[in-house]
Amino acid sequence: MLAAIDIGSNGIRMQIVRIVDATRFEFVDYQRAPVRLGQDSFSSGHITEASIQATIQALTRFQTVIEHLGVPRVRAVATSAVREAENCDIFLDRVSQQTGITVELISGEEEARLVHLAVSKVLDLKDKYAMLIEIGGGSVEVTLSEGETILSSESYRLGTVRLMQKFGSVTDNLLEFSRMVLEYAELARQRIDREIGTRKINLCIGTGGNVEALGQLRCQLLRRRSADFITLDEIETLMETLGSMSVQERIDRLNLRPDRADVIIPAGIVLHMIARETHLRQVTIPHVGLKEGILWDMLPEVVGRRPPVDQQVRASARRLAQKYSMDLQHGEQVAKLALCLFDQSECLHHLNGEERLLLEVASLLHDIGQFIQPADHERHGYYIVKHSPLIGLTAEQRDVIAHIIRYHRKEPPTLQDETFKSLPQKDRLTVTKLTAILRLADSLDTSHSRAITDLRLTPGARNGWKLSMEGEGDLLLEKWQLRKRKKLFEDVFGVSLEIV
Repeated sequence: MLAAIDIGSNGIRMQIVRIVDATRFEFVDYQRAPVRLGQDSFSSGHITEASIQATIQALTRFQTVIEHLGVPRVRAVATSAVREAENCDIFLDRVSQQTGITVELISGEEEARLVHLAVSKVLDLKDKYAMLIEIGGGSVEVTLSEGETILSSESYRLGTVRLMQKFGSVTDNLLEFSRMVLEYAELARQRIDREIGTRKINLCIGTGGNVEALGQLRCQLLRRRSADFITLDEIETLMETLGSMSVQERIDRLNLRPDRADVIIPAGIVLHMIARETHLRQVTIPHVGLKEGILWDMLPEVVGRRPPVDQQVRASARRLAQKYSMDLQHGEQVAKLALCLFDQSECLHHLNGEERLLLEVASLLHDIGQFIQPADHERHGYYIVKHSPLIGLTAEQRDVIAHIIRYHRKEPPTLQDETFKSLPQKDRLTVTKLTAILRLADSLDTSHSRAITDLRLTPGARNGWKLSMEGEGDLLLEKWQLRKRKKLFEDVFGVSLEIV
């Protein structure tokens, strides 16, 4: 059995399932606690003692269920409310110490990846350009995907609890509240429109408890048969109906939970605003979310079939390169050459497949900083990559890539640089080795002409190595640049390198 715990901004949820086989599980139990952490975090930036105690009480109850059912594997995650709290570390430590449950703090990108994973298990995404809108209490994750591969994911501070905290004083006036939310979200809407681009969206998907509640209200109030989708016109109608009721009336007449009755209005407004950008008239509701994504993410590891993330990482990196108008053909050529050098120098660097993927992504994105300014573009590239999502990689892996880009020209990695010094020793070594390889690969396409068609890096006598290449023309520029930039490779690996 597996248990997934989602510590969100508007509640804490746990789902337990029993594994059927490598591709299926069945429902066992569901628990929920109405702990609204976002109410603290988004108003004061601090989780109060009362909320910490409520969380500990809820997780202690969950732990009792886990032990009673004998669940061997549990994954608990926390999202934006905990992520943004000043006392985040204290909160996580106290929860762990007093409940025995270790809580993982995940980014908006990881949250989007997990939700998309859950959606891909219940909807056919093949050959579809889809937008997935996850309405949470603290943030809204907007994900664009092609098939089962995520192209981009952006997190917007438009969660329902957050909007209630910000504009709560006008929530009784639907028209005024809607206008304020839409004005507040205008920049986000423009960014979403740019992300979509000129391609036609085939499918708009909505997830989260509020979206599911809207689907159920579609049946309850509008007498529709299915809660699996909702049209934009129906959202508008529901907003007018709900807006004419007080929160207590929504609870009494519609049987909404108190912690759903107040946030359903901002959820509908934001869902309608974002879905409208797809130019589709309806939103599909798959009835899955973060907790299901956690379970699906755990399943392959439990049965010994962890799928590779390489394809997802490459797609995300290419999308980032396109976003910043990088010469993608040059990036792909350098990546191809870098991987060739990596494979042929394995006896020197002793790195593995994970580091190979990091080198590939760093090579693909090494010139991304030219979007800001060609001079010192390595520094700008470091900043862009460090602060941009790369779906499928951890923050630590992304940090390694950013540092490789930082040092791919001019200064080598040095402990005098405090950001490099702050990396773990293992990561510093990885950055240094992969930077040495990237410098050679970048030199091999210094003209951006993709003239090199093949290369051979071979060992010789007395730590002497030779680099020979084939391609179009005499390759004089590439050889000249290689001789200028080979020193780091020689210093790092203790060899001499002859260019032939």
